[in-house]
Amino acid sequence: MRVSQMFFRTLRETPAEAELVSHALLLRGGFIRRLAAGVYSYMPLGWRVLSKVTQIIREEMDAAGGQELLMPTVLPAELWQETGRWAQYGELLAKLEDRQGRKFCLGPTHEEVITDLVRHEVRSYKQLPLLLYQIQTKFRDELRPRGGLIRGREFLMKDLYSFDRDRAGLDLSFEKMYDAYCRIFDRVGLRYSVVEAEGGDIGGTDTKEFMVIADAGEDSMLQCAACGFSANRERAECRPADGAPVSESAMLPVEKVSTPDMKKVKDVTEFLKTDARNLVKTLVYSGAGGVVAALVRGDREINEAKLARVVGPVAMADPAMVEQVSGAAVGFAGPVGLESVRMIADHEVKSLLNFVTGANETDTHLTNVNLNRDFTIKEFADLRCAEDGDPCPQCSDGTLELKHCIEMGHVFKLGTRYSEAMNAVFQDEDSVVKPIIMGCYGIGVSRIVAAAAETSHDDKGIIWPAAIAPFVVQISLLDPNVGELAAIADKLYNDLQPAGMDVLYDDRDERPGVKFADADLIGIPIHVVIGKRTRERGEMELQLRADKSKRMVPAGDVVTAIQSLLTQSAA
Repeated sequence: MRVSQMFFRTLRETPAEAELVSHALLLRGGFIRRLAAGVYSYMPLGWRVLSKVTQIIREEMDAAGGQELLMPTVLPAELWQETGRWAQYGELLAKLEDRQGRKFCLGPTHEEVITDLVRHEVRSYKQLPLLLYQIQTKFRDELRPRGGLIRGREFLMKDLYSFDRDRAGLDLSFEKMYDAYCRIFDRVGLRYSVVEAEGGDIGGTDTKEFMVIADAGEDSMLQCAACGFSANRERAECRPADGAPVSESAMLPVEKVSTPDMKKVKDVTEFLKTDARNLVKTLVYSGAGGVVAALVRGDREINEAKLARVVGPVAMADPAMVEQVSGAAVGFAGPVGLESVRMIADHEVKSLLNFVTGANETDTHLTNVNLNRDFTIKEFADLRCAEDGDPCPQCSDGTLELKHCIEMGHVFKLGTRYSEAMNAVFQDEDSVVKPIIMGCYGIGVSRIVAAAAETSHDDKGIIWPAAIAPFVVQISLLDPNVGELAAIADKLYNDLQPAGMDVLYDDRDERPGVKFADADLIGIPIHVVIGKRTRERGEMELQLRADKSKRMVPAGDVVTAIQSLLTQSAA
């Protein structure tokens, strides 16, 4: 492709909307353009990167036995209502009605649709196993889309679904996809970690996420250097720290303290001149099983996924419910006298002495509260989010290190979560009707593009891995008005293309500085410069974007030198 003919424009200034480095570089480099919040057009350069990522994914899915299909984007409400996710998914689900008043949504994921498809087509165990996938645009109505392609409203995703006769078959399908994902991320050139994860709105028991470590990532993972344990922050278990038994003789009398309009832990602890570790938060939730009060230390964050594993799906109670249960406004609930609801406390609460709680009275807290003297707890569980520096839950020597990351892929063992809800069944060898065992495997295709830019760049621009670079070679003709040089550049351009290389030829009548700046910005791996020394010495300059190295190569050896460099980078 000749740059003079390409739909392409770089930006010298960073757009105000850009929050992350990858967002800024993809905009400045002419890879994407914003249409609306969280919605982007892919320019020719960006589309080439996306297409290369897609092709790698497609090759690995096909090699693993996947069959590609394509499902609709507009999905009927009835399918989502069968599984209960029409209400459960919340405001992320973009809903609409047709002119007859029938309800639909824009598909953020396709478990219901693929299950409906399979339940109408599969009858016998002889038709299983199946690995069915699509690469399709999804839509989630994110409240605050951010970071360009990192978290947009509209995004390209690969979702594969496995259908098996039994759990052993599911294990094999899961292993196939796990291995395929490792190959995909190796091929696209991303350094990744695989972590234990939560099923979230999709469900499932055994789930893993493929994470790329990045300071700008909105997800978090915890790793132990001693034993190799890794999990995302939602999933990471907490090992209770050993604490000395609480001595009754050290317990002080309870005092009621006025704390007007002090609903936040920071305000209360500063006013009482105490530490957040000496305060217990009482958080009220509602669910199908009734109202639940969850207790965690003041400096800790409640892990709602862990709470849900104990009591089932829950949601934070609204202010009216909190006041009905505790008799106080939000921020002043406490365990003393809160006998009408189920209370569950995090293990850390056991070892606290003379701590602060809400008084179940607006604008009031209690000090010197103690477990078993002032209130009792029948249920303890791991309810808090693991933090940096916590002891590792799997070994006795290690501590957890918190790292920010970007989620690239997620694999789930769904089991019968959808097949039972939607009656997707088959007959086994003995004509017994059984639910199909399912798995789900997703990759954020467009997010890979952003993650590559986020984790591989310098102060001048993107450094694309060769496998997904929009072009692998860029030729810069510094003076297109010199006929001799133009002829040399044209010949190289024509020689490289039959050799199977994607080549970008900057033949614009622009200053060399502009061409060099654009070359660095768009990040093509190999840059061939044709200028004064080419005419004087018969040499071309080869620049490698990754390490900034430069060397002069005789014009007749350039094609061979480039082929050698590409072979080395692929090894």
